[in-house]
Amino acid sequence: MSTELLPIPDLTVPPLGVPRAPQDLDLCITGRCNLKCRYCFYADEMAASSDMPAARWHALFEELGKLGVKRVCLTGGEVFTRADVFELIDGVIANKMRYQILTNGTLITPETVKAFAVGKRRLRLDSIQVSIDGSCAEIHDQSRPPRSFDRALVGLRLLKAADFPVTVRVTVNRTNLIDLPNIARLLLEDVGLESFSTNEAEQMGSARCYGDSMVLTPAERRRAMEILADLDKKYEGRISANAGPLAMAQSYAEIEESLARGQTSRPGRGKLCACGGVFGKMAVLHDGTMVPCNMLPTLTMGVYGMHSLTEAWRSSPAINAVRYRRDIPLASLPACRGCAYMGFCTGGCPASVMARSGRLHGCDLNGCYRIFKGEEPDSAL
Repeated sequence: MSTELLPIPDLTVPPLGVPRAPQDLDLCITGRCNLKCRYCFYADEMAASSDMPAARWHALFEELGKLGVKRVCLTGGEVFTRADVFELIDGVIANKMRYQILTNGTLITPETVKAFAVGKRRLRLDSIQVSIDGSCAEIHDQSRPPRSFDRALVGLRLLKAADFPVTVRVTVNRTNLIDLPNIARLLLEDVGLESFSTNEAEQMGSARCYGDSMVLTPAERRRAMEILADLDKKYEGRISANAGPLAMAQSYAEIEESLARGQTSRPGRGKLCACGGVFGKMAVLHDGTMVPCNMLPTLTMGVYGMHSLTEAWRSSPAINAVRYRRDIPLASLPACRGCAYMGFCTGGCPASVMARSGRLHGCDLNGCYRIFKGEEPDSAL
């Protein structure tokens, strides 16, 4: 075993190439939600903190505008629980930024649609993402509270009928695995969306309480990969993913193509380099806490209004620790040492690693190709 030690970086100094300010931010404008979903990563304990007052959000928008931030993603909680949500949207627009919205869809009404017609609200809107987790109430409402499916579908159809840039995210879990073909049919054929995206329920937030009933087993994940890969072929690339079973299936197919060509690695792989988001993006939680990502809520960079956002972006050890992961070779990790496929791997999402191990410097074995191939037992997970 190698005894070579890795250098300790100065975490108050960002790696080369980090811009003076983020280009994008995820803004969790409220911790309140009208639903209580069984896998929500925005953990229950987060809701105990009060929402940052509107005046402070507007001050943040003004600062972001001066920094040249291009766009923000408004999320929560549920954004439409805020009575002043459109005033906040107007604040984003006034500071020359574009925006996206993530919503569960259940609070969208004809009045909501009309409200977007005011000013430049529609013009500056990049997308509204609605969460749909089943083709029917029986499936969807196993992940989410009763009667949420019908309301979410009404909201989705209202947005589609009004020609909004609406998208859908399907979070694959144990309750909707068998329903994936029906979900694809509903969204792409019935509702008529151009596409939809998928990810996977993770062992974080609410899923820590419901994990056994929500989080996929290794066998179920393999089945989800097969189903989604087949559906993506059927619908000619209209299903996308940056994480979860479909993303894994696509990544593994690329590895197998490389192996067939006699390659043993790909450029830029073999290190903990999966997360590139922290080089251009950060998040602000509903109470003003600044974090590298809203899925890493314990890595606190400071609190907006108390600490400098630009200083936090450049000099916070919390975000720089995530950035410097890319310098850690997978060969230095006990779980990866000696793996023949290391040269194709990026180590997986740091939020997934933190959720499972409590440590930032590790690999996400749920995405391990060696385990997928059966060269290591599923018990290694």
